[in-house]
Amino acid sequence: MNVNDKTRFGIKGIAFFEAAKGVLVLVTGFSLFALIHQNLQIFAGQLIGHLHLNAAKHISEIFSEAIGNLTDSRLLLLAILAFLYSVMRFIEAYGLWFEKRWAQWFALLSGGIYLPVELYELVKGFSWITIIFVLFNLIVVLFMAVTLTKKRNGNNHH
Repeated sequence: MNVNDKTRFGIKGIAFFEAAKGVLVLVTGFSLFALIHQNLQIFAGQLIGHLHLNAAKHISEIFSEAIGNLTDSRLLLLAILAFLYSVMRFIEAYGLWFEKRWAQWFALLSGGIYLPVELYELVKGFSWITIIFVLFNLIVVLFMAVTLTKKRNGNNHH
């Protein structure tokens, strides 16, 4: 596998991951949409029971309170935002899959935008999931920066 093949493989891997994020957020958005006009307190109680969370514990109280503050209009707004975010991920994945330069720039910029937020979250408290997100976004940003620099300098021939 030569350098161009490795670069293509990396870009396609990132495209696949972005598409997977789009699917996950789209499913979440549809789930939020399905909760409109539902009794969320009953739903919260059933979910807490299904997950075997002790009702006296702090996390279930926070979850119940958060569910109680959701209105139909907030659920609709969250569902619409989830849909828009997933469309953005799908467009990025499409562009990366077909090695479009604009999509590579988009991946570089969008990954770069998330890094400060993720680093801030990491400073607030250690979390393995946050470390994974930071590392993945850092890899994507560095990979895209190197790929775009190579293309700009003419070192990446198709």
